[in-house]
This record gives sequence, structure tokens and C-alpha cells, in this order.
Amino acid sequence: MSADPVQSVATAVRPCVRLTPWIRAWRAGLVPFDDAAETLTDGTDHVVLDMPGSWQEESLREALARFAALRPEQIRLVLPAPGDPRGLPGPGPFTGAALVAGEGIVAGEVGLVPEPREYTSGSGDTWLAITWRAYPVPAGPVPVELVTPSEAEAELATALAESTDALARLDVARWRPELAPALTALRRGGGTADLPTGYDPRSRRLYARAGVLDRVLALAEHDEPGGAVNAYEANQRSAALRPLATACRRALVAACNAPLGQ
Repeated sequence: MSADPVQSVATAVRPCVRLTPWIRAWRAGLVPFDDAAETLTDGTDHVVLDMPGSWQEESLREALARFAALRPEQIRLVLPAPGDPRGLPGPGPFTGAALVAGEGIVAGEVGLVPEPREYTSGSGDTWLAITWRAYPVPAGPVPVELVTPSEAEAELATALAESTDALARLDVARWRPELAPALTALRRGGGTADLPTGYDPRSRRLYARAGVLDRVLALAEHDEPGGAVNAYEANQRSAALRPLATACRRALVAACNAPLGQ
């Protein structure tokens, strides 16, 4: 039996989106260090390179332990895109790497950017390895996304309504059939996600909804044109997805960087 399409697209969360909330909750004293350090260790290999003061690669656990003196508000997710550098600290190696990757974590004076690679063995087994590169973050005022979870939730709902109507007109069901029920489910809302202790129900709901949508958009970006049979229709489809992708990124940032309670 095939997996439910909504569940299947929700399984591969961006590394920074998955890890940031757990580091913040750990630094708030709400979860043990082991829980934060093991968040990504689900059969994926991780190494961290270029941590300040280190001349060799470190495990993810070793690297995270260096953030033990930080406060939760010093740790934040960034999800930049070309033409949309919100949240980045200004020109520099971290900003450039985060723009290329589309994600990053700012932790005090260090920025982490993941470089995922999938490997296949001779027997056909596949596994994921992530190299996290550390970069110095320029000192100075920290640019912070000003959108709140409630504002981001409203923006996402509006973008979903507008974009799914546009995609319906572009025959999305013929373009990629499993995306239509996934987007319908997203418009209904509801659900929660695996955020650590300390996040309120709104942030959990926003994280869950935007997390599934992020995977839908990733599938759409890498799929064959399908229903968009010519360059004009392909551009129309991209235009329909662009505001939705922006709202999705803002929603994930707002949810992950939300203030923590008890």
C-alpha cells in the first residue's frame, strides 16, 4: 500500500528547521542536551567543519555543546532566498552560504549551514550525510524577522487560498496528482508537529502546516513540468508558487524563533 501523500512529503524536514527549535529549547532549560543533540541522528551521518578554535571536524554533539552559554533568543533560524535575504546578518561568508543553501542557523557569533549529500552503496542502499559548515557571524545588531506567529499564520492562510486556486486553474492534478490532496489538506489546517516543550499551540500548528507545505513545494520545484506543457505555463506555475513559498518560509521562521514558555 502506498504511503499517504501528505505524510510522505512531511518526512524530510530541512535540517535547520528541524534542529533550531531543539537547540533553543535546550538553552531555555526545557529539554535535555541529549534530546537536542540526537534530533537529527536518525540514520543520517553528521560532521561539523570549521568551528572557531577547532582544527578538525567535530561531531554534531561536540559542536552543539559549544553553544551552552547562549540564550534562546541568540539562536535563530534563517531561510533566505534570492532577492529575499531577510534575517541574514549582512554581507559575509555565512550570508553567501546560507543564500545558496536556502537555510542556516545563527547561534551567537557562529552561523551553521548544512550541506546534505545522498550516497548510494554498490548494493543499492542509500543514506544521507550532512556536513555542517561553521562561519563567523559579523558583530552588530541582529536583524530579526518581525513577523509574529499569528501574523505569519494569517499570511500563510491567504497565500494558500490564492495559490491553490491558481494551481487548480493550471491543472495541478495532471501536473503532479499527489499535490492536489496535499494542498487541500493544508487549506483545512489543523495538526501539530514534533516541536519540543516550550512552544505554544499556535507555533506548533504553524510549524506543522508550513512544514508539510515546504515539502510539497520542494517536490514541485524538482518535478517535471507535467501539466505545464509549455514555457509560458511553466512560468505561470512558478508565479503561483512564489508568494506561497515566501509565506511558507516566513511561517517556519516565525514558528521556530517564537518566544518560549514553560
